[in-house]
Amino acid sequence: MAAMKSEKVELKDRKRTSTTLKSWLDDVAKYDREFKKWEGRSEKIIKRYRDDFRNSGQGYAMSKFNILWSNVQTLTAATFAKMPKPDVSRRFRDNDPVGRVASLILERALDYEISHYTDYRSNLKNGVQDRFLGGRATSWIRYEPHFQAAAMGVPTDGLQITEDVDEGDEELDYECAAVDYVHPNDFGHSVARTWEEVNRVWRKVYMTKDAGEGRFGKERWAMVPMDAKIPLEQDRYSDMAGMDSLERGCVYEGWDKSKKKAVWFTKGVKDFLDERDDPLGLEEFFPCPRPLWATLTNETLVPIPDFTLYQDQANELDILADRKDGLIKALQVKGVYDASETALARIFTEGENNTLLPVKNWQAFSEKAGLKGAIDIVDIIPIAQALEYCYKAERSIKADIYEITGISDIIRGNTEASETATAQQIKGQYASLRLKQYQEEVSLYATQILQIKAQIICKKYDPKTILQISAADQLSEQDKQIIPKAMELLIGVDRWVAFMQKVPVREGVKESNPLRSFRIEIAADTLVYMDEQAEKDSRIEFLTAVGTYMEKAGLILAQTPQQAAGPVSGMLMELLKFGVTAFKVGKGIEGIIDETAEKLKQIAAQPPAPPPPDPKLQVAQIQAQVATQEMQAEQQLVPMRVQAEATKAQASMASDHASMVVAAEKTRQARIQAAMPPKQPGDGRTH
Repeated sequence: MAAMKSEKVELKDRKRTSTTLKSWLDDVAKYDREFKKWEGRSEKIIKRYRDDFRNSGQGYAMSKFNILWSNVQTLTAATFAKMPKPDVSRRFRDNDPVGRVASLILERALDYEISHYTDYRSNLKNGVQDRFLGGRATSWIRYEPHFQAAAMGVPTDGLQITEDVDEGDEELDYECAAVDYVHPNDFGHSVARTWEEVNRVWRKVYMTKDAGEGRFGKERWAMVPMDAKIPLEQDRYSDMAGMDSLERGCVYEGWDKSKKKAVWFTKGVKDFLDERDDPLGLEEFFPCPRPLWATLTNETLVPIPDFTLYQDQANELDILADRKDGLIKALQVKGVYDASETALARIFTEGENNTLLPVKNWQAFSEKAGLKGAIDIVDIIPIAQALEYCYKAERSIKADIYEITGISDIIRGNTEASETATAQQIKGQYASLRLKQYQEEVSLYATQILQIKAQIICKKYDPKTILQISAADQLSEQDKQIIPKAMELLIGVDRWVAFMQKVPVREGVKESNPLRSFRIEIAADTLVYMDEQAEKDSRIEFLTAVGTYMEKAGLILAQTPQQAAGPVSGMLMELLKFGVTAFKVGKGIEGIIDETAEKLKQIAAQPPAPPPPDPKLQVAQIQAQVATQEMQAEQQLVPMRVQAEATKAQASMASDHASMVVAAEKTRQARIQAAMPPKQPGDGRTH
């Protein structure tokens, strides 16, 4: 019973697979019918671009004026002249250091991808050429890991390792998001009116036996017919040029957006070679960007090549080129002469300056009106006039073509001395309107490829690979501290934790999608050569604007009270950052601005420092201190002076008392002497 049930389930699965495969084959057949005419037209345009129609089939080589080659070369150089640079930034210009560091890491990783591998540049170049020739271009992005044999350690059994036993496991060597060029004839999609209605896309892959067996196994690949023939036009763009097409099998790789499933199949085999559920997990599911189209209408996705719109004028130019060639060849001296005068045959072949040819019968020759009567030259004036009319008609037709294509002389670098500067400016503005549209389309195409590569990097790359190719160890010390949070934003918290803990990622983990987080925006910068002087002017403008702002901000801070300095400085830094982010050249210093703003906040949180003292006030304070000290010293001297005065007074009083005593003694003695009788002679008293 169980076996019968299993057989029924298997039979049901086979029927479902058969029905699904039939729907794929029906979509391919419907697409081939819808785009058959366009593919034939594109092949003719490419042959004309390569000048493969030189032979007109009338027995001679018809001259051509290859205006198609000229226009494609001009428009290609005007829309894709240099390698674009990935521009990953925060979607909103707010203070988000985690988003800023995550953007910086992803931008560096993308820059490494497109600089280290040449597939991105070559695909853009081929795609732009396909857009201006056949009218459609696309690319295919895939995840490509490369493994190597892991280093083998000492076996657990202790035996010596040999080449035949104890083989080591494989480990990741490097990984990349490869960009494959898809020829217009090898790409297809479900027939729809607009790209938004397309739910299936596919491409043809021409695989050798070894590649097919390695991808699908020998048993499945044995059913694939090895009869694929690569068109000659594809050999110019493919690495399979020169290889035997009979040794290849054509495999269709299809992606179904409605069922989120990728399948591989081939015509003639009744089963899928392989099928997988959403292999890359992309936001738009398709591993290819929106094709780069020429003219489209809202009824169909069959493009109209640009050359189709002016092919009648181009045919007229070819006719005029052939006419000019014939007139130029006819613009030579031809005529007849009198056969009796054989010397006249040498007049244009042997005659040089100041050389005369002899005439035997001069008398008869002169009677026949001489040289005028013996030679008759074909009139080349009508031929020269017809040639001049051809040149005028050619200029008129080229003007019509430039009017249709929008390519003016300004774009081509040609000008006329008679034109005024105003006239040239008007022509340049008119041309730039349509040229800018071409440039924006190519830039959007390049941006979408970068966005798919970025999603593959975030979803499939090992975190170690992302850190290595982005040179995260070269970031500033402040940014290094934010790397863990930034990696969580890019690859998801669970994957980062598993990487840090060195454990496998558990099943069912929801991966991060940086495009849906509304924090990271990915774009390609200009693909056109920027004028060196214009770049210098932009840098000077940036420095001037920042310098002027810093000067004004300094004046505002100088007049701001101390208690409001912190909030005001924070506001000024935010305004500075708002202005800097508008400049492409200012992107590299956003981290420095964030760091400076953080330091200003820390400074503002500290207690305000006292203001510096006024010099005049300091002098007054010093003078007051000196006066106080002098007053104190004076007050200290008063008791001493009083004591000195008292001592002096006492000394003076003592001196006066002594003087009075001496004077009194003298007076007393004088009185005593005055009271004594006068001395008699001989009594022995002296005078």
